[in-house]
Amino acid sequence: MTRAVYHAGERRVQHRAGTGEIAERMSRTLRPEIPAVARDFLARQTAVVIGAAGVDGRLWTTLLTGPPGFARATGTDAVDLDAVPAPGDPLSGAFETDAPAGAIAIDFAKRRRMRLNGRGTRAGRGLRLTLDQVYANCPKHIQSREPITGTPTPRGTPVRTTGLTDDQRALIGAADTFFVATADADGNADCSHRGGNPGFVRVVAPERLDWPDYTGNGMFNTLGNLEVNPAAGLLFVDWASGRCLQLTGRARTAWDADRFAGIPGAQRLVSFEVDAVVDTPGGSPMWTTPSYSPSNAEVRAVE
Repeated sequence: MTRAVYHAGERRVQHRAGTGEIAERMSRTLRPEIPAVARDFLARQTAVVIGAAGVDGRLWTTLLTGPPGFARATGTDAVDLDAVPAPGDPLSGAFETDAPAGAIAIDFAKRRRMRLNGRGTRAGRGLRLTLDQVYANCPKHIQSREPITGTPTPRGTPVRTTGLTDDQRALIGAADTFFVATADADGNADCSHRGGNPGFVRVVAPERLDWPDYTGNGMFNTLGNLEVNPAAGLLFVDWASGRCLQLTGRARTAWDADRFAGIPGAQRLVSFEVDAVVDTPGGSPMWTTPSYSPSNAEVRAVE
């Protein structure tokens, strides 16, 4: 069944932020079918990030990669990926039966991204996404980088913990990019990109992260989901080594300006409480040193 363009949580956040008219205009870009330009874009991509509930019922986010052509439109509303979450990944086994999934195909080098929301299921040795929402996002806050081709990064054994180590906190504090999976009250999943200069994500307590919410497209898919369902899954990548850090927990949005005073560009503040962690060496290819987005806001210490 095709979902409504916006659910109640998204409408409430749009109203509070004063972006209702913008969101209505943007809604015209959402479609259930894959346009020709999107087909061409997908065929060139080497990275797709997927958010969904794992077999443990928690939301997680994972990175799937492959050569150009590993992601391709196979129908008016279907995308096939020649990859699945690896053994030990918290989303391994999540798509043995049809399950809600949100995905984002991203071209870091050209600062382009496309959202793909619907349902995922195993298809042969890969994964099929059957879509009910397809739309492009703006290039803001995407750091330009490219995968380093050659010898693949050996994938290590995932390590699961219930909290963050000092080393993991340092990785998060130095991040310029992460991905966040959320879901609405009915479990429909979405996956979104967040970017900024290193330090824009702050580890403010042993198991709590804060990040600023900057001006975006006014649709508030992520914050709208959090309005009705606090579950969230985050993915951080150490692009220089290929290490992947997956977090699951709960997030909430702070609208009180006192909470984000002194953070340049912040319109709101999102806080995330960590429930569980999966740390995988070599979970991603290595990538080049980035060129930071000109849209990134200054990052400075907050007293």
